[in-house]
Amino acid sequence: MSSPVRFALAGFGAWGKFHAQSIAGNPDAKLVAITAPSEASREEVRKLYPEAHIFADSLDMITQAEFDIIDIATPSHTHREIALAAMAKGKHVLLEKPMAITLDDCKAIVAGAQQHGVHLAVGHELRLSSQWGRIKEIIDAGTIGDPQYVLVELSRKPYRQGASGWRYDQNRVGSWVLEEPIHFFDLARWYLESSGDPVELHAYGNSRDPQRPTLLDNFSSMFKYANGSYAVVSQTLAAFEHHQTVKVSGTKGALWAAWSGALDRTLEPEYFLKVFDGDKLETVKLEKHSGEVFELREEIAQCVEMVRTGKKPIATGLDGLWSAGLCLIAEESIRQSRPLPVGEMLKF
Repeated sequence: MSSPVRFALAGFGAWGKFHAQSIAGNPDAKLVAITAPSEASREEVRKLYPEAHIFADSLDMITQAEFDIIDIATPSHTHREIALAAMAKGKHVLLEKPMAITLDDCKAIVAGAQQHGVHLAVGHELRLSSQWGRIKEIIDAGTIGDPQYVLVELSRKPYRQGASGWRYDQNRVGSWVLEEPIHFFDLARWYLESSGDPVELHAYGNSRDPQRPTLLDNFSSMFKYANGSYAVVSQTLAAFEHHQTVKVSGTKGALWAAWSGALDRTLEPEYFLKVFDGDKLETVKLEKHSGEVFELREEIAQCVEMVRTGKKPIATGLDGLWSAGLCLIAEESIRQSRPLPVGEMLKF
């Protein structure tokens, strides 16, 4: 029987706590070290995970702890420094999205993994969803023909402030497009994988708070491919609860999926997936709950396999670069009020 894969966790905020639960709940993983920046959070770690070594600083943890893979769930602007430090020690990395808040930082992280020969998984856990991942399987099976159009849309309540208000500080969050729309860019690009790489993107957005005009409450983007297929990614943070929709149409059929919950981390959500193959309409039965809490557990299991066998993660560093890059190009499109080319900016 193989020894458990040893995880170090950088970050113990609202989402970091779910990471800790998912690692501790996996029988093939062991949570050996945790970074918690405040005394209150360190005290919580002591109570919940008494066997884990506790650190106030992630770089100290990397230097002193013995682990196989680091799970980085700290604020986005810290990702580059922590990831590169771990890679330099030969450690594998699971990096929450966005992998960084600039293209240069994203490229440096991808290069670091290649340089040090370690595996890098990026936290696009929606690919592992019983619902959103099933859509990719249906597309790949040819059920709807060649995909030509993808819509990914979210309507939700405003974001949480985050520790010390970091999510409302542009210097630390980067942008709100890098928060949830990054997942939707990743899904849309994944669903349209057969079309190659996007070639052009045009985006729009606005804020309802004049004190933070560049943090967008409403955001929409369209990106297209050389073969004529295209995707629309749209989000509003000026609504209520949490409601996500995906629609895909192809040369033969189409599908429609939706997910709703009072909160984004609801444990009992409502969801469905309907598929039309050109002749008949079917409601697909999903065997597992859909939702990021459940998908995170699958992500940790995948990382265990990645460390043990070297299996490629479902979302690689290059996938993370593309999704972050599309978000950043969308922000630039809004600033310039025009469509922008995509490919050259994201070459690695």
